[in-house]
Amino acid sequence: MAADTRNIIRFLLNHRLVELSAVSPVQTLLDFLRIDRNLRGTKEGCAEGDCGACTVLVGRLLDGRLKYESVNACIRFVGSLDGCHVVTVDSLAAANGPLHPVQQAMVETHGSQCGFCTPGFVMSLYGLWMENPKPSVNEIEKALQGNLCRCTGYAAIVRAAQAVSVIGDLDQDPLVRERAEISRRLAALKDGRRVVIGEGAERIILPASVDDLATVFEAEPKARIVAGSTDVGLWVTKFMRDIAPVIHLAHLDALRGIALDETGVTLGAGVSYTEAYPVISKHFPQMRELWDRIGGQQVRNMGTIGGNIANGSPIGDTPPPLIALGASVVLRKGGVRRTVPLEHYFIEYGRQDRQPGEFVEAVRIPFLDKATCFAVYKITKRRDEDISAVCGAFRVAFDGQGMVASAVIAFGGMAGTPKRAANVEAILAGGAWNDATIEAAAAALGEDYSPLTDWRASADYRLLVAKNLLRRFYLETQDEKLVRLDHKTTLTV
Repeated sequence: MAADTRNIIRFLLNHRLVELSAVSPVQTLLDFLRIDRNLRGTKEGCAEGDCGACTVLVGRLLDGRLKYESVNACIRFVGSLDGCHVVTVDSLAAANGPLHPVQQAMVETHGSQCGFCTPGFVMSLYGLWMENPKPSVNEIEKALQGNLCRCTGYAAIVRAAQAVSVIGDLDQDPLVRERAEISRRLAALKDGRRVVIGEGAERIILPASVDDLATVFEAEPKARIVAGSTDVGLWVTKFMRDIAPVIHLAHLDALRGIALDETGVTLGAGVSYTEAYPVISKHFPQMRELWDRIGGQQVRNMGTIGGNIANGSPIGDTPPPLIALGASVVLRKGGVRRTVPLEHYFIEYGRQDRQPGEFVEAVRIPFLDKATCFAVYKITKRRDEDISAVCGAFRVAFDGQGMVASAVIAFGGMAGTPKRAANVEAILAGGAWNDATIEAAAAALGEDYSPLTDWRASADYRLLVAKNLLRRFYLETQDEKLVRLDHKTTLTV
């Protein structure tokens, strides 16, 4: 154990400092609010980060800026909150005082009926208002992807979002007026020490730094690393799994770095989907739609790129396109690092190329070259906030004669891991980019994959979808007509 260790978790809850020396590794923020603090405005609906009834705001300092984000309290662990500011719906209006502008907007536009989901909508809209006081309808709908209403529909709630800035002045909002003071209080809580709560297996550990994380995990390789908890939270709330001892990463700013050079992008493993969105949408615009459909806003605020890769799920959203792009992961154990192509990281279902005590530290994504077409498609039962039945990613490079120079095709949901279609790639490489080649390649998908049938899709459906996604990719390159070969020439395909 590090000599300089703190045994108390400290965070702000609304206007008060909370200090906890006894916390269960599986205690969720929702249970803490409702049971321990009697703050009943935050509701439990699905207990899996799907409905948004439990939405609260969590503020944290990153590079000196205080940023508030909507999160699902039902799958956020109390142990991850050290140094944060938790804001609940109970604090928005003073006792016997006027409603908060977001609440008043919901009243005036008739955005609430039974009211059960309303606190979550209010908090999501509050988070949106602070970041974007005059959002477009599309921006409002995106912010509300993670909130479900069974009574009113969403038109009135969208109107409420548009009315907030008419009703209230953002500059007069308490979280804006008091931002400097809250930032000062949060900065005072960051003492750079390792935090350890509990004894034996029932411990919560917050490493002091990434180097300290490497030390801790090398010494305790059976501990559970938790970043965004968008998966692990469900292990607890739905499957009652014991995850202790737990090592939390959300406070490690050094894992949230984003670096660009002339060859590509490097994302720290702790970068959230929300934090990655600007660089992904700019440099890989083909992934913009996929990114907008990863969970809801609360999940994108919590979930991390490294976590989506590290857990090895065969239906994770990011591995198929990252494999197609030729991404690699940086793995670290103690002071030793190694870089592994992402496609080789996944060995078989539940097994990854990660040694005991080794963790994903960063993800490297190379830029596309000028002669390459790239696309990714996500197939789900519903458009928003759903897990993939099939996710297909396609990257094809052309030579100067319009022939396929190389092809990389990866699917999720088709095997026990995210996996490349080796037989399909072999048929495409060196062939003409035409209907006959595509049909021959589509027929070979059955050689590459033997998908399972589950409640998301049947095996036959998955295989048919995979073939049709390949055809779709081909047809979309025809619609574009031009494939750039280099800085000077183009070719019609």
